[in-house]
Amino acid sequence: MDKDIHLDYMKRALELARTRQGRTRPNPTVGAVLVKNGRIIGEGVHRRAGEPHAEIVALQQAGEEARGATLYVTLEPCSHYGRTPPCVDAIIAAGIKEVHMATIDPNPLVAGRGKARLEAAGIRVVVGEHEDEARRLNEGFMHWITTRRPFIVAKFAMSLDGKIATRTGESRWITGEAARRWVHELRDRMDAILVGVNTVVQDNPRLTTRLPKSDVHHPIRIVLDSRGRAPLHARLFDPHLPGETWVTTTEKMPLHHRRALEVQGIRVVELPAEEGRVSLTALLEFLGREEITSLLVEGGATVLGRFFDERLVHKVHAFVAPVIIGGAQAPTAVGGTGIARLADALRLSPVEVERVGDDVLISGYVEGVYERPS
Repeated sequence: MDKDIHLDYMKRALELARTRQGRTRPNPTVGAVLVKNGRIIGEGVHRRAGEPHAEIVALQQAGEEARGATLYVTLEPCSHYGRTPPCVDAIIAAGIKEVHMATIDPNPLVAGRGKARLEAAGIRVVVGEHEDEARRLNEGFMHWITTRRPFIVAKFAMSLDGKIATRTGESRWITGEAARRWVHELRDRMDAILVGVNTVVQDNPRLTTRLPKSDVHHPIRIVLDSRGRAPLHARLFDPHLPGETWVTTTEKMPLHHRRALEVQGIRVVELPAEEGRVSLTALLEFLGREEITSLLVEGGATVLGRFFDERLVHKVHAFVAPVIIGGAQAPTAVGGTGIARLADALRLSPVEVERVGDDVLISGYVEGVYERPS
């Protein structure tokens, strides 16, 4: 079979996997395609943890016709019992003759064992078609499964002169409608989203995902509020909002404030403090235990500064709008202590630049903190 045909079938499997990004935690998002005699006879996608894996869905769809077919799957099939039985057993029992997997699963319980089991059963295995794309698709899962901490994405929007608001605090809207839609599409793919209490007080956001489709995913909303300063009437504490809101705090939060939040359905989590603020190390360890694989940090400047100062950010999406705000008192995107020498500045690599409406989006991985999947 022509190599390009293999790539096309794997591309289709990746398209299926993308439809469930943000919805399968702590599992990866996986797509599978079964092909026989040049025809797709089954397709599958893993919908959520606890439900059948993509390979199983495709096999069920194909039925008896699966015998002698070729399977294309975006991640190495599992070979262990988790929430569901091992996929390799079903693949072998179905009589599949060849398996193409985009990449090996870094999960220590799998990590090549699925491939070895298939080969031991006489099934030809091919690895690496669209591998980079497949690894980037599941970079959150891949980071979490090996470190037990979430993959951190920082997002901010600023003017051409680096401001995120005017000197009076007005920030809506620096970027245009196309950029704002892009951000909602990003939220749709993330497990959780985080802001600091200052953002709650100043901007009163909802942090929901607003997209014109029926299957919208709302990441868990997380607020850093060490002393209980967020007003109880804040919009993201509205019990009618879709999804969940968590407040992470310290022992300094007044008990009456905590109880009032809990009455509204908000989960309040007390964590250790560092210099009077929620410890980010403790926060990420807690989120890892809660099976949060990806975290979108939207700010503001103080929170972003802390994450960058502590070298916790893995990936950055920065919008630059073609406007100039000016003003020495107007806030910049990243606060914190910062660096003293340019040689110590955090750099992104590789860098991708694209135009979104009238705005420019600069994205990349933080050198020295995270190496792009390859």
